[in-house]
Amino acid sequence: MIDIDRRTHLEPDQVAEVFRLMDAASDADGVYPLSEHTVLHLRHGGDPYTSNGGGVHLRIHDPDGDLVGYAFVDASDQVAGAAAELAVHPLHRRKGYGRALTEAAIRVAEEQDPAGRLRLWAHGDHPSATALAMSLGFERYRVLYQMRRSLYAAVPAPELPDGYRLRGFVPGQDDEAWVELNNRAFADHPDQGRWTVRDLHLRMAEPWFDPDGFLLAERESDGRLMGFHWTKVHGSAPADGTPHGHNPIGEVYVLGVDPEAQGQGLAVPLTLAGLRHLRHRGLDQVMLYVDESNTKAVRLYTKLGFVRWITDVAFRRITDRAPDSADGAPRSRP
Repeated sequence: MIDIDRRTHLEPDQVAEVFRLMDAASDADGVYPLSEHTVLHLRHGGDPYTSNGGGVHLRIHDPDGDLVGYAFVDASDQVAGAAAELAVHPLHRRKGYGRALTEAAIRVAEEQDPAGRLRLWAHGDHPSATALAMSLGFERYRVLYQMRRSLYAAVPAPELPDGYRLRGFVPGQDDEAWVELNNRAFADHPDQGRWTVRDLHLRMAEPWFDPDGFLLAERESDGRLMGFHWTKVHGSAPADGTPHGHNPIGEVYVLGVDPEAQGQGLAVPLTLAGLRHLRHRGLDQVMLYVDESNTKAVRLYTKLGFVRWITDVAFRRITDRAPDSADGAPRSRP
């Protein structure tokens, strides 16, 4: 019998212990095991999308008291059902810890939802994760690409359509207008399209936030925000506040265009403007996340020099009790 500690709150030293485990797993697997959503929950002690929490931490310790397995179950989404992420220390794998954590996550999901729905994310699409998920009654249903591009390659100068100008985000001035634009641009996206000002402020409080890299396309006639490219830089050193240190890399964090302006040619210049900003910061690589099913976006990024790097996969529990629902997904990691 594997003893699993379950709780809804972790103390700061326990959070640090989780991040150390995540660093070890990341070093071994080449991909970070947690999404940004989970990292924000760990850092801020509450769910970043709701005011009432909804997260459950599952932990396994070895006889010496060291953390060897961790899972986070987000049970706050009443539409899509619970979602979970987990990792086992590389030196303690093949001992049944991953299966035990997944089975515990299933029990949490069943407590929260009579249908027992649960989505399980595997960052990096490792065969062992697929084998575990399939053996426990999950099916593969969603694929998220991480794509990368060298910033040493040429980045053409952006040319905005007539009637638009580009400027940086102004904290305290653009907050509400940007949230409204974001939610219009991603109205059909189950995760990105339901942000609040609080969600924005959580990210503005992160060490990586840089308003100069948060680019806005403004309509000249009335000053309305019509598009944006929010860039991100993470890595560089543990001292910068990130949970793990690695060589710095830029990210196309969020790119959006108002439905009213779609088809007017804003997406490409916004992308190029963000890439040039990241290159001017001395970075040599940039990454992004995009759904495999979003073929239009994949074609755009491929045309701009991006190639597929790694793949994240979502599994969902097979149950004839589960109703049809929208499916949420973590879009970025720290």
